[in-house]
Amino acid sequence: MAAIKRFFEKKKLDIKFKKAGGAHSLTEEKKPTVQASSSKALVRVAPAASAQRAGEAALERFTQPPKTSRPKTSSYSSQEAEVRRQIESEQNASAQMQAAAAALAGPKEVYNESAPVLQCQGVFFKCPMVGPEVLTKSEMEAKIHEFLLLQLAEVPDMASALMIHTLNKNKDKVRVCIETLCKYLDNLIANPSEEKFRKIRIGNKIFQERVEGMEGTEEFLQSIGFVRKVLPFQDAECDFYVMDEELANNKEKLKSAKELLQDAEPIVPELDRGLRVFYGIRNIRLGAYDLPPEFYNVSPEELKREQQIRTEAVEKLGMLRTKAMREADEKRELRRYRYTLLRVRFPDNIILQGTFRAQEKCSALFEFVREHLDRDWVPFHLAAPTGHKLAADDKTMAELGLAPAAVISFSWDADVLAEITAQIGSSQTPKYLKDEVLAQVEDISTA
Repeated sequence: MAAIKRFFEKKKLDIKFKKAGGAHSLTEEKKPTVQASSSKALVRVAPAASAQRAGEAALERFTQPPKTSRPKTSSYSSQEAEVRRQIESEQNASAQMQAAAAALAGPKEVYNESAPVLQCQGVFFKCPMVGPEVLTKSEMEAKIHEFLLLQLAEVPDMASALMIHTLNKNKDKVRVCIETLCKYLDNLIANPSEEKFRKIRIGNKIFQERVEGMEGTEEFLQSIGFVRKVLPFQDAECDFYVMDEELANNKEKLKSAKELLQDAEPIVPELDRGLRVFYGIRNIRLGAYDLPPEFYNVSPEELKREQQIRTEAVEKLGMLRTKAMREADEKRELRRYRYTLLRVRFPDNIILQGTFRAQEKCSALFEFVREHLDRDWVPFHLAAPTGHKLAADDKTMAELGLAPAAVISFSWDADVLAEITAQIGSSQTPKYLKDEVLAQVEDISTA
């Protein structure tokens, strides 16, 4: 094996020597050699156009500075923003679908113990004689005053008589004023030709105490023919109301004016119930109220006496009290409230809310509920917060402990309800309120 290896190595060495050419002396000058296959001079050929363009592009890439790569953080931020937009879009779409489903499903009950207290907007009044507006008490009184002034041009005697009854709040003074004016009219009717009955001295003590200063009296006297003049009186001059003798002889007009004055009644603003209807407030704090100051009949003077009342209460504990003393305390407590906010709760979890005067009779509450019932002919029961049944009697809301606010429970008469259920079928739920009332149902979240 070693001999064969040496043989092939020697063979390779001989081949190398043969390629190197013939032998020559080391001192011999080496001549240049020319390839046999190339008898002509070598000529440089220009590269093709495509190769030239490729070379230029390569050279440009080689000479330009390396481009800075875009930071990964920027790419990540844009991707994150895009993902966030997609998530928000999906959430909005989901919320819209849920709202649509809730609208189709109808109102739902609220079981949030921390839900806000239902607030009372205030106390409002209406007066159909004046117009359809529902206003606050001061606004409605101004509206009535304006209405009466406008009527003076058409029916001065009637409008002025209504002004006396309406615009003066002290009933005792109104009564005395009317009695005095009627006395003047009686004297004129009985003695139209006597001058002393056709003149009224404004400075007269009786006139000053009973008539002067009362709203509407000047307009009434002018409507029946009196004219204000300055006449001599006791070496001086005084203001008088004077009627011409011809007008004094018109007994029919004077009698008609007297009847108007006696029969007229004050235009009283009617308390607006402020009807509101709620649904699904089973766990809302129905007994908690946010009432405006108008509900309380507490004057600043009474507030100042609050501390004195508390002191007296402590003293009363240490002494015997008579029945009269206890009744006086009860009356004082009943006068504490002007209005009361009542919420009538129906078995289907609908709440009917209305505003009442604290001194209104309980029968007004029954009338309020009945006028909104779908079956107003069906007997029903109302129960106070204490559980006892209320009666449509003459007791006031304050006397029944329903002021300044209370929750009342409604129920049909059991026997009548059984008959109704038998007629309409047990599968149907009897409707309590009218459709136009149910159309006013409010969302508890906006109440």
